Amino acid sequence: MALDRKTTEQMARLARLRLDPEQAADVAEDLSRILDMIDRIEEVDTAGVEPLAHPLHLAQPLRPDEVINAPDRDRLQQSAPDVLEGYFRVPRSVE
Repeated sequence: MALDRKTTEQMARLARLRLDPEQAADVAEDLSRILDMIDRIEEVDTAGVEPLAHPLHLAQPLRPDEVINAPDRDRLQQSAPDVLEGYFRVPRSVE
């Protein structure tokens, strides 16, 4: 797909990009090559190809989900100015 200078300038305006007039031809050529590459990629037959989450077949090593240092709520709330039933009480900020 070939883009002309006018289309390139309009796209730059819509994207709120400042494009120098002497750059417009180069940008149009670059964008045309990118669009041509996308057209070639779309021609590839991908029927029956399962989508991948990652290009390599790797298993994510996960550590076991174990509690190793459970916080002591009573000790942590000792310095709190106001505690009710295990929760911090704070002044109401919205009436």
